[in-house]
Amino acid sequence: MALLVLVRHGESQWNLENRFTGWVDVPLTETGRGEAARVGALLRGTPFDVAFSSVLQRANETLEIILRELDRTDLPVHRDQALNERHYGELQGLNKSETAQKFGAEQVHIWRRSFDVPPPGGESLKDTAARTLPYFESTIAPEVAAGRTVLVVAHGNSLRSIVMHLDKLTREQVLELNIPTGVPIVYDVQPGPGPELTIRSKRILAP
Repeated sequence: MALLVLVRHGESQWNLENRFTGWVDVPLTETGRGEAARVGALLRGTPFDVAFSSVLQRANETLEIILRELDRTDLPVHRDQALNERHYGELQGLNKSETAQKFGAEQVHIWRRSFDVPPPGGESLKDTAARTLPYFESTIAPEVAAGRTVLVVAHGNSLRSIVMHLDKLTREQVLELNIPTGVPIVYDVQPGPGPELTIRSKRILAP
């Protein structure tokens, strides 16, 4: 059996405050910690072999809580900034409604929802995919292809990049994709020697 489980971190303090977070290293809220614990309960009994995370604390804390719930604090964990959230540049730290007032709602909508238009000093979804997918394909996918059960805890946009790749979404389709906090996405993968993963099924484990 080869499984790939993707989890967006639990609610962060800036999620709660409706701010653009990006690479700013903010902690989870108590709600976010509860979401992480529920993920652990949903995944109990899953025989994980290895875990991957970004370097940001909201993903790392989510992973730590999940592993405690699973009683798997011994699991090998690899952290890399390739899995970090999209960098929002000059928008980081700004409240989203205030940002719309400052730059105009239409312009902010373009920055948030277009595929290849970045905010000032930041990354587009295309840019995020350009750093996330090479790491996924070189480091994470081979673990899954070898028949291992892999847990990835990351962020909304880095995970959107991975799901876009796995589900073969177009650049238009991915704009409608939303990855909620604390909801595991489970791919059952056919092990094999090639670089491309063959997906047998996909499940979303709603709490």
